[in-house]
Amino acid sequence: MITAPWVAHPEKVTSTQDEWTFRKPEISDGTQVNNLIESCPPLDTNSAYCNFLQTSHFKETCVLAEKNGELAGFVSAYLKPNTPPEQPVLFVWQVAVSPNSRGCGLAYRMIKALLERDGLVDVSAIETTITKDNLGSWRLFRKIEREDGAPGNVSVFLDKERHFDGEHDSEFLFHIPLAS
Repeated sequence: MITAPWVAHPEKVTSTQDEWTFRKPEISDGTQVNNLIESCPPLDTNSAYCNFLQTSHFKETCVLAEKNGELAGFVSAYLKPNTPPEQPVLFVWQVAVSPNSRGCGLAYRMIKALLERDGLVDVSAIETTITKDNLGSWRLFRKIEREDGAPGNVSVFLDKERHFDGEHDSEFLFHIPLAS
């Protein structure tokens, strides 16, 4: 017998092999998400208020991963405004994985679970911004490019001097067209 939990509950994808659960966040998850992001340098921390907005207003485009009832990861994303409706672009804002859950491919699996949701299956491209030295993010998005997309392009989005007055490293925009 094959168990397919996503058939009965598409909002939850569970694997009995490793007990990961992927779900839409709820507003009650906001504090835990804020604490998770704080435990994941080099991610920029946001206000708790921002994380409450992500877990409520943007829950359709965010995913929370749990293992044995514990928060293991969170991806915040949104559909990029001002893109053609027939070619939606998912902007991945942050990917946070608990230090105890790293090295298992969880970040990639969260993004894959997100892209399988109703309303996101037609996403034509993923975009994100990454600082030059965030090697974990570069590896993750290069894997998405290699496994699920076409060759992407990288450009400066926010310049260290021009936009951040030297206070933050430049953020590079990585645009990855997704395979149909």
